Amino acid sequence: MAHKLSLFEKTVNAAFEDGSAPLVDGYAPFCKHVFVPNFTPAKVSALAISKENEALLRSAYEARTEQELPVLARWFPKEAVGEPPVAKFLDVILYSREQIRKEATAMGRPEELEEDAPWGIISVKPQARSSADFRPACTRHQNLSLLAAATPRPQDVDYELPMQPITMMRNTMVEEGGSGVPLEREKYIASVEFWAGHALIK
Repeated sequence: MAHKLSLFEKTVNAAFEDGSAPLVDGYAPFCKHVFVPNFTPAKVSALAISKENEALLRSAYEARTEQELPVLARWFPKEAVGEPPVAKFLDVILYSREQIRKEATAMGRPEELEEDAPWGIISVKPQARSSADFRPACTRHQNLSLLAAATPRPQDVDYELPMQPITMMRNTMVEEGGSGVPLEREKYIASVEFWAGHALIK
């Protein structure tokens, strides 16, 4: 994303500080979300699967970093499905500093141990559907901090959608790049139901 990280951090912090983007509880106590209107050129990065486009799906074993184990992934090639629209919202995902340090130590990333802000941006999640869904209660926190490795991803609604099933699996193994959170069967089934009908665009 061409948007400068320093400006991204400043804009997200401003939305949080003026009360327009309070923190929303995430899948674990150390995880929070900030939903902000998309102020970047970022485009929707997932597409609903249909009979018309399912033949365009591709798959391969991929790893997000050199330290992580490759897992099976599927996606729509961008050149096959065309240019997606600009997203309406960004779901900014935060981890507590304690959790970031825990994972950085397990994965051998010493550069992430130097930050001292209580919250760090680890990702910004994509969204591919527009129907209303459950919105958890909001809580307020202070002092957000952007991680240079974060990759903002766009979405079309201002609430959290299920993380991919393989991400839930990986999260059970902190030594393999996960957060160490046990798998919850109901949330896993909800994730499967959503991602069975959607795929990323890349």
